[in-house]
Amino acid sequence: MLKITLVKSLIKGKDFQKGTVKALGLHKIGSSVIKEDTPLVKGMINRVSHLLKVEEVDGEVK
Repeated sequence: MLKITLVKSLIKGKDFQKGTVKALGLHKIGSSVIKEDTPLVKGMINRVSHLLKVEEVDGEVK
């Protein structure tokens, strides 16, 4: 499981960056989501990695 947090603004971001962040489920700076560690999610993280903070989390999400 990965905890993904938006740490930088999207104000001057390109449309594909805004779409990728929205697809991850992030809305405002400081918002976080927990996602499965899949190749799809890894690809999205890689595309906007300069805007995110990613941490590995153990356990199941309830």
